[in-house]
Amino acid sequence: MTHRVGPDLVSPSPWVRDLGIFTDADLSMRIQVQRTVARCVVTPRQLRSIRLSVLQSVYQSLVVALVLSWLDYGNITLIGIPAYQLRRLQSVMNAAARSITGLRHSDHITDTLTSLHWLRSSEHIQ
Repeated sequence: MTHRVGPDLVSPSPWVRDLGIFTDADLSMRIQVQRTVARCVVTPRQLRSIRLSVLQSVYQSLVVALVLSWLDYGNITLIGIPAYQLRRLQSVMNAAARSITGLRHSDHITDTLTSLHWLRSSEHIQ
């Protein structure tokens, strides 16, 4: 759909970015979640190479600074997102907690999140 603005034809954008927050035309926040997950998934993988070379407290600080800060940034805009998008964000947080503690994917994560004093994604948003 194209609109005429003066002599120019203008097409609406499917999304916009302002202050690093991606907003879809339908306000579903799908692009924001997608970009956040993509950014956060890469970081723990990159940090694994130094995990054994630094103290666990230093490694934990790096994960918090580089992963949780991205999950937290602009999360007020995610109020009301569908459960499947919350699960995607929570899986990133779970992977970050597992990378800190060495927990296997088959192990239950709730106690680990509690010991790290991390709120679940839905709690962060609220």
